[in-house]
This record gives sequence, structure tokens and C-alpha cells, in this order.
Amino acid sequence: MKADIQPKYYQAKVTCNCGNEFVTGSTKSEIHVEVCSKCHPFYTGQQKAAAARGRVDKFNKKYGLQ
Repeated sequence: MKADIQPKYYQAKVTCNCGNEFVTGSTKSEIHVEVCSKCHPFYTGQQKAAAARGRVDKFNKKYGLQ
């Protein structure tokens, strides 16, 4: 195997827009992301609630309950 052909591997510091920071392995030393597991709707449980609210509003509009 050739020497010095593989990229360097770092303990990368990942920073999210929400302020959450964590460490992972990467070929980059720092990573900036917009959405992480602390603020993503799927992982926080907000996605299902938002979808349910949309269906309830649609039902109320259809039958004039608002």
C-alpha cells in the first residue's frame, strides 16, 4: 500500500446553528451544520404534531367548524 495516500483523519468539532456542539470523526477538522439531532423536527417529535395540526385544520375548514 502506498504511503501518504490516505487523507488525514481528525476528531472534528461539529457546530449547529442552534448552538449544539459535538465531536465526531471526519477528514475535516471543523464542520458547521444547519440542522442537528437536537433541533431537527423528526428527532424532537415536532414533525408528527405539525402534520396532525394540518389535518385537523383541513377537517375544520371542510366542515365549517371554525
